[in-house]
Amino acid sequence: MTCLRLRTALLGMALLTGLSAPATPASAAPAALSPTAEEQRLDRAVPQEILARSGFADVAPEFTRELAGARSYAQARRIVVREGSALWRRAVDRAQGRGPAESRPRGALPRKGGGERRADLSRDDDRPLYWARLGMTREVRVWEPEFALTDTQRSALLDQLERASRGQTDIRYPRKGHLRRVLLTGFDPFTLDRDIRISNPSGASALALDGTVIETAGGPARVETVVFPVRWQDFAEGTVERTLRPYLPQVDLFTTVSQGRIGRFDVERTNGAWRGGFPDNDNVSRTETVPVTDPATQPQWTTTTLPYAAITAADTGRFPVYDHTEVTEIPAGGTDPVVRPDGPTPGSTARAGGGGDYLSNEIAYRATLLRDRLGLHDTLPGGHVHTPVLQFGAGNTDPATGTVSDPEFVRNRLDIIDQVRAIVRVAAEAAFRK
Repeated sequence: MTCLRLRTALLGMALLTGLSAPATPASAAPAALSPTAEEQRLDRAVPQEILARSGFADVAPEFTRELAGARSYAQARRIVVREGSALWRRAVDRAQGRGPAESRPRGALPRKGGGERRADLSRDDDRPLYWARLGMTREVRVWEPEFALTDTQRSALLDQLERASRGQTDIRYPRKGHLRRVLLTGFDPFTLDRDIRISNPSGASALALDGTVIETAGGPARVETVVFPVRWQDFAEGTVERTLRPYLPQVDLFTTVSQGRIGRFDVERTNGAWRGGFPDNDNVSRTETVPVTDPATQPQWTTTTLPYAAITAADTGRFPVYDHTEVTEIPAGGTDPVVRPDGPTPGSTARAGGGGDYLSNEIAYRATLLRDRLGLHDTLPGGHVHTPVLQFGAGNTDPATGTVSDPEFVRNRLDIIDQVRAIVRVAAEAAFRK
């Protein structure tokens, strides 16, 4: 039962028994919130080890001290924006080899015999950003300042922290006319209750590519990146559209990226307007048509405008790359879902796009629908790329006994990052030739 329904039920019971509901003092401040399911995982051993071995264990405690010094909402807002942005820049700098040097080779494990762990996780790791951010959002959620903080203000602080720490307020393209513009998105780790050690190579690729310049046959291309949460509600509230809308008319190419299937890349040809209900990082499920503004004009399907033929034909790395055309639909006039290997049939209802029915498909659907609603379908190459699943090394596959990293795990992630970079280069070259 939701809180609103519970409150209504209790009030009804009070009226039926002749009692009045207890009055709430007008001066009472809204109570702090409880940590989310996602934030509650933070205190487990694996997240704490990842934070310690990446040098990010100080992020949340330092943020807590800063926030404790806030004497007004305006001051708290400045702290949240500043520290959120600093976390994003710190994660990008670490991924790109700037900042403190690693004390061990990539993928190395701590010495036997204990002792304090050193910052030995490889630089390409996306997980320190994820867990450090959760430490910050949890603090804002449970914070009880000395001044009055409304529910609306607390929600705004959380929103500003999320956006700043995900690079969503850090997109900067130089004004140089000869420099092409590419926008790439990644995701947080997910399925953490299955294996809390998991990393997401799309998020790692976003950190590795943010602000970099890729040399192409059509000239240099500046890449800017952002990372999105794996939460249904954030998508329903329009986080994708709010982030991408200002930039799609400015860029020359965009691609959303997520983790897909084992051992392969997929360029998803078609995206469907359906949520299949798999639990998100807050253990929330949603099974419904993808909620968008102006649903009356909402199509069941959108398509990629990435140069998929050029991408799949190029040698971009050790993983094969496929033009993935399969979808699941309910045919026009039908009632049962049907798998179509070559895309949807006219008048059908979506049940899974090429990228499935989870948030990977949804971000592809939302981004390409936004492209189309902005009138850019014929001029802006854009779509979705699925990376291979990032796998741990042999002998390290059991989350109950395995380590948080190993040399094969690191090599797989580095190879995926390099191949994402190569795919962007090939896509840019093919698009810029037109």
